[in-house]
Amino acid sequence: MSSQENQDQSQEFNSRVNLEAFSKQVDQIKTNIGRILVGQQKTVDLLLVALLADGHVLLEGVPGIAKTLTAKLLARSVSVPFGRLQFTPDLMPSDVLGTSVYNLKTSEFEFKPGPVFSQLILVDEINRAPAKTQAALFEVMEERQVSIDGQTHAMDSPYLVLATQNPIEQEGTYRLPEAQLDRFIFKINMGYPSLKEEIGILEQANTAQGISVKSIEPVLTAKDILEMQALLPKIHTERPVLEYIAKIVEATRHDSALYLGASPRASLALFKGARALAALQGRDFVTPEDVQFLAEPVLNHRVILTPEREMEGLSVGEAVQQIVKKIEVPR
Repeated sequence: MSSQENQDQSQEFNSRVNLEAFSKQVDQIKTNIGRILVGQQKTVDLLLVALLADGHVLLEGVPGIAKTLTAKLLARSVSVPFGRLQFTPDLMPSDVLGTSVYNLKTSEFEFKPGPVFSQLILVDEINRAPAKTQAALFEVMEERQVSIDGQTHAMDSPYLVLATQNPIEQEGTYRLPEAQLDRFIFKINMGYPSLKEEIGILEQANTAQGISVKSIEPVLTAKDILEMQALLPKIHTERPVLEYIAKIVEATRHDSALYLGASPRASLALFKGARALAALQGRDFVTPEDVQFLAEPVLNHRVILTPEREMEGLSVGEAVQQIVKKIEVPR
């Protein structure tokens, strides 16, 4: 091998992104969460991807499958201010964003920030609040700022909204607007545990009396997260993989099973998520498998089935998987 080839390889090696330290931190978070949460490994992976990709997450599932617990465990694993909102039909936008209060001492109005001014927000049962309260989250989720009384208040970074909802119960709930759904990078459908996992849950409840959410120690600081987010542009994505992402999203707009296809925001979400997933797995390059893994959580809340296919029993997830299978995988 020539000296020039050695030099080229050395330069290529030196340009690689060092992800070793971050990988160890991610493994530690998974270990800590696994002490309390049985199963749901894919959900935990997707939450970490969203945190790294700077995107919000909607957790959907029936009551009792640890949606809120999962969000709280992630909040305990990162050292950032945590806020929680329990959405109810009588909740007002000011309860979410904050309000101006008149100070008798200074004879001036003072702004009292609401729960959204934390950096990791858990919005429990997001579909229980009316449209005007849900709309209070639009600006802060998209632009990381809140405009009140003619003033703009910027959020600190990183900023992550985790929302939960029950897809079955309809009484006292309000459908989320498409514009709000599109602001979530992922919608994660949390299913029932397997028999083995459920036995593990019972064994844990029977033996691990001292383990609680408060026992989880933070692993990542805000500085750690921001430093890792700054490295994502260095994660290499070949043009064929970019074309693969675009073809999948574009195919949703022409598929006969779908009434509404995904927008370019879905392509960007799939791209950002794939880079973050590659980094979490210790790679400095994106593979088609990363895209395939994230296609369903990225797209399942951005597309709508036709009434005919919905009546036939086809799910959105199945429709997305069928589309992915039709697109040629780059090599």
